[in-house]
Amino acid sequence: MTATVLDPKTALIVVDLQKGVVSLPTAHPTADVVARSAELAAAFRAKGLPVVLVRVTGGAPGRTEGPARGGRPAADWADLVAELDQQDGDIVVTKQQWGAFYGTDLDLQLRRRGVTQVVVTGVATSIGVESTARSAYEHGYHVTVATDAVTDMDEGAHRNSVEKIFPRLGETDTTDAIVKLLG
Repeated sequence: MTATVLDPKTALIVVDLQKGVVSLPTAHPTADVVARSAELAAAFRAKGLPVVLVRVTGGAPGRTEGPARGGRPAADWADLVAELDQQDGDIVVTKQQWGAFYGTDLDLQLRRRGVTQVVVTGVATSIGVESTARSAYEHGYHVTVATDAVTDMDEGAHRNSVEKIFPRLGETDTTDAIVKLLG
């Protein structure tokens, strides 16, 4: 494992830490993921670096073999959790797919700010986080995943993403190590 490096223009992307998602059962406590993501957001803001808060309000229209989601979500389902302390300068992305890049202006927002690297956190490791990390990599960004600030509904899927996928897309590290790199 190589040491993580942060580019001078690195952005934090926090995926789907919203009321409806953090209430789902996960392999690791979402409270820990939220706390670590909030710590990273505060550290990025203190350095004047972009913080992107992503929420999902829909889904891709294609058929799947997975169970259909029934019922109407609660009115506050897509509200970002208060612990993230959303600021006026944060970039808020509302997506309809798994990843934060497809069908949004995220790439444009990052490029306008000169961003060359992203640190990704959130839920679910193998879905929204992995899709966002893959797309960031495909868009030419350096990618770092804060592995203690992600979780999934399925432990095996989480472990596969952390151990097999993320190291192929970039770097992995802990929240503490990334905060220290921000200095």
